[in-house]
Amino acid sequence: MNTMPLKPVLSAALAAVFMIGAAHAQPAANSSTKTTPSPMERVASASERHDRSLARADAAFLKQAVQNGHAEIEGSKLALTKAGSEKVKAFAQQMIDDHTKANDELTQLAKAKGVELPTEPSLMQKGKQKLLEHSDGADFDRRYAETLGVKAHEDTIKLFRKGAQEAKDADVKAFAEKTLPKLEHHLEMARELHAAVGGKSEGKSGKADKGK
Repeated sequence: MNTMPLKPVLSAALAAVFMIGAAHAQPAANSSTKTTPSPMERVASASERHDRSLARADAAFLKQAVQNGHAEIEGSKLALTKAGSEKVKAFAQQMIDDHTKANDELTQLAKAKGVELPTEPSLMQKGKQKLLEHSDGADFDRRYAETLGVKAHEDTIKLFRKGAQEAKDADVKAFAEKTLPKLEHHLEMARELHAAVGGKSEGKSGKADKGK
């Protein structure tokens, strides 16, 4: 009887076992790679979750609110050098103090929520300030009281009322509610200042609007 050499048979068997084992090991390795995220993937995922932690409307409120504050502060600093009335200068200094404090609180809130805020007024707000820069004395007083005094506070109050009513985040909502009374007081002061420096009173403005 012819017999095959033992050594070649064993070698062939061992090779077959090795190939089968490698074939089973490769899918397992691939499966492990797919289910285990890399450190960079874990960091990116955590960042995305943090960005989504605040509703888009709430983040937009914070950004617009801080820009309004920057515009009020920058315009009021201009008033300290260009205003002719001491009443206007006193009002401007209070606006600087109050809006700086509000912006500081807003910045801390935004930081806690992972929202990056603008550090200056919007382009439109900068354009309005440029117009103010071309006036002085009594003319500046009237323009400042009307634009950054009355109109700007009316717009900001609308923004904060919406935030107080519709904000999804409890901390954002609380900030809007807490700040709103101060803004409403600013508007009352601004209207009185506007009338004092020669602007139309609210009553006259109302009649004019009805007549249009």
